Amino acid sequence: MKIGILQCGHAPDPVALIHGDFYLMFQRLFDRDDFDYKVWNVVDMEFPESPSDADAWLLTGSKHGAYEDHPFIPPLEDFIRASHAEGKRMLGICFGHQIIAKAMGGKVEKFAGGWAVGRRPYSIAPLGDIHLNAWHQDQVTEAPPGADVLGGNDFCENAALVYDDRILTIQPHPELSNPIIADYLKARANDPAYPADLIALARDENTKPTDDKRFADLMAEFLIQGREALK
Repeated sequence: MKIGILQCGHAPDPVALIHGDFYLMFQRLFDRDDFDYKVWNVVDMEFPESPSDADAWLLTGSKHGAYEDHPFIPPLEDFIRASHAEGKRMLGICFGHQIIAKAMGGKVEKFAGGWAVGRRPYSIAPLGDIHLNAWHQDQVTEAPPGADVLGGNDFCENAALVYDDRILTIQPHPELSNPIIADYLKARANDPAYPADLIALARDENTKPTDDKRFADLMAEFLIQGREALK
C-alpha cells in the first residue's frame, strides 16, 4: 500500500537533527514491509496532483494553527475534501486531526484550558485506556457533522474522531516516543509559552511507558480494513 504523507510542518531543528522529520518518525512507528511512502511538504506548498497519487493519506502535526492564515491551508482543506469524496482513507495526527475536522465542517480553536504536554491518559475504543504523548493547545472543540467521537479525556473530549469508513484522526502524537519527547522538552524547557510546572510534570511522566505501538497498529489496520478495524 502506498501511503502519501502530507507534512503540514517540520520537526524543530534540535529534534530533527537527532530523530529526523515527522515522516521518518511515522515510518519507524508503523514498521511495516507492506507500506511504501511518498512525502509531500504541503506546508511548503508542495502538493500531490490528485488524491489518486497514493492509496491512503496521512497528515502530520504542525506548529501552525488550523484557523490561521497560511497559504497552504485552503488548498489542503480542498485536498482533504476531494480525497474523502474519492473514498481515500486518511489519518490525521494533531494538526492533521484539527485541519481535517475544520475542512469537514468542525470547529478548531485555542483551548482556554491551556496546554497538554507529555504523557496523557485517553479512553479510546476499541483499545480502552491507553497513554500517548501530547503536545498541543489547539483542540477540535466541535466535531464535524458525520464524525463520531472515538475517544478522549477530561481535558480533550474530541481527542479521536472517525468519519464513516474513511478517516481516523487523533489529537495526541503516537509518533512522538518518549526519547523524542525528551528532546522536545530539552529544546523548549525555557520557552515562556509553557508553564514550568507543566514541563516538570512531563519530564516525570516521560519515565513511564506509552501505547504508541498499539495505536499505530490500529491506524495501520484502519487504512487496510476501514471501520472494521475498530470493532
